[in-house]
Amino acid sequence: MGAGSNDFFVSVSHHQQGSWAQGSTDNPQEVVTVNEDVQCAPGGAQTCGEPALCDDGTIMTISTFIVNGEVVDQGSSCPVDVGPVQPPAVTPGIVSAAFRRLSLPASKLQVQPPNGRTLVNFDTNFYTHNGEFTRTVTLLGRRVELRIWPARYGWRFGDGQQRWTTTPGDRYPHLEVTHRYLREGRVSPSVDTTYAARFRVGGGPWRDVNGTVTIPGSPQALRVVTARPVLVGG
Repeated sequence: MGAGSNDFFVSVSHHQQGSWAQGSTDNPQEVVTVNEDVQCAPGGAQTCGEPALCDDGTIMTISTFIVNGEVVDQGSSCPVDVGPVQPPAVTPGIVSAAFRRLSLPASKLQVQPPNGRTLVNFDTNFYTHNGEFTRTVTLLGRRVELRIWPARYGWRFGDGQQRWTTTPGDRYPHLEVTHRYLREGRVSPSVDTTYAARFRVGGGPWRDVNGTVTIPGSPQALRVVTARPVLVGG
């Protein structure tokens, strides 16, 4: 409590490692921090000179859950007699933060014609191979399954042009993603992959993960040339 009779400067931090924040398959050192502060009343001063009150007259608190330094969830609460303190539940916010920290594969770009050469004003074909896969992590001591799939592909053709699709393209003769280069030169096309996911906790119902993750692809060397007619003896 500050020097003024009505000013509150309360901040309590709980750090728990192990039962509340066990290591996942991708981050064995995961740590959860729970910060508890005074909940200001609507219209109250920034110093919380008017704290929000619970029904019994006690000061309402707001808890902020932080995983490895990133805020993933927040909520207000009043003191109640609930017995032993329970670990926080696995929320969509916590799962979304874990999803963003996963190591997801980049898509490998395939180009036709092959061998790093194509022609000016020719339908150069692009595609990649990628599909749905699963990952399992441990969050707050609970087993969480993630079903992950490519939701969008961002094709960067290396000449300033780009295109987004929901399909990975296909090899010749099924031309789904093509591009015509208008001049000779060397370009470096690539494909970015945007992943979406669903999750379930301990074999429960599947739920959508909030947000997506985009993984940039590695550029491929491609030379654009002009075809010249050549006379061949009969």
